[in-house]
Amino acid sequence: MQINPYLFYDSNCEAAFKFYERVLGGKIEMMLRNEEAPESMPSPPERKKNIMHARMSIDGQVLMASDAPPEHFHKPQGFSVSLTVGDPAEAERKFKALCEGGSVNMPFSKTFFSRGFGMVVDQFGIPWMVNCPLEGH
Repeated sequence: MQINPYLFYDSNCEAAFKFYERVLGGKIEMMLRNEEAPESMPSPPERKKNIMHARMSIDGQVLMASDAPPEHFHKPQGFSVSLTVGDPAEAERKFKALCEGGSVNMPFSKTFFSRGFGMVVDQFGIPWMVNCPLEGH
């Protein structure tokens, strides 16, 4: 069994995935637009370029997402996407990259449970936790 996050965006999924590809070293494996769906699944003209399904691989892990229809989009809450990074400098670099245009909830710093930990909501509204665990944990 595999558990993967599936994120819903407010019509900016493509921009978010291109950003994650650049700053997290991900690889976009699929980006299916609404206009590519069968005729039996029509979408409004203004949503034709929106993303129906996207899939990205980041260090062997899978992140999936799409643009939610406006009537179904809700601001993300009650979760965070958690990144565990073994090297403290790399963890801090990824944290700072995710901060670009976002808002920091907890600055990246050493804690009693990690060599570095921070929380941010990125510019696309997605909450992230970046953790560099203590050695041996």
